[in-house]
Amino acid sequence: MEGKVIVVTSGKGGVGKTTATSSIGAALALEGKRVAIVDMDIGLRNLDVVMGLENRIVFNIVDVVQGRCKISQAAIRDRRIENLFLIPASQSDNKDVLTTSGVERVAKQLKKEFDYVIMDSPAGIEKGFENSIVGASEAVVICTPDVSAVRDADRIIGLLYSKGLTPRLVVNRIEPDRVERGEMLSYEDVLEVLSIDLIGLVPMDEQVLISS
Repeated sequence: MEGKVIVVTSGKGGVGKTTATSSIGAALALEGKRVAIVDMDIGLRNLDVVMGLENRIVFNIVDVVQGRCKISQAAIRDRRIENLFLIPASQSDNKDVLTTSGVERVAKQLKKEFDYVIMDSPAGIEKGFENSIVGASEAVVICTPDVSAVRDADRIIGLLYSKGLTPRLVVNRIEPDRVERGEMLSYEDVLEVLSIDLIGLVPMDEQVLISS
């Protein structure tokens, strides 16, 4: 049976998408699933730092798509979780270096080798976003409860629907005290605007900031 490709995306940068991606991947791997997380943020690359694997990179997703190495050569096994692998982004290329057909081909190969393939999409709606969603069958949108993030998420959700994907929502960095004081949107406010299925509410945690 083939694995699933899930894209994790957001309209706005800085909403915790990369942290959420690594956490979802780790949780699935701890359930015994074989998981590959693919950093699609070409030119920037930070998922390797979040996962503590920055010193072990030899090949990256651009090398795989362009045929310079095999998936097994680029996939770095996590130090702590046996079934978790990272395929890092390239820091030296730009977002235009990948073709959607090339990424789709590699996504099909990854589905044969892993139970779950999680694509960490760059923020925004440019070529990097298009490449991240091309092989996906499911989409998760990460959004914080502030007006600019909700507005950008709404745009992303429309694009996902237009590509045949049904997005689901994780509201990140909720601060109940600020919501109560009217300084922050509630998750109900976010849901009212975005009108998609909610799958997770994540409270603000200073320990995550400290760890990063």
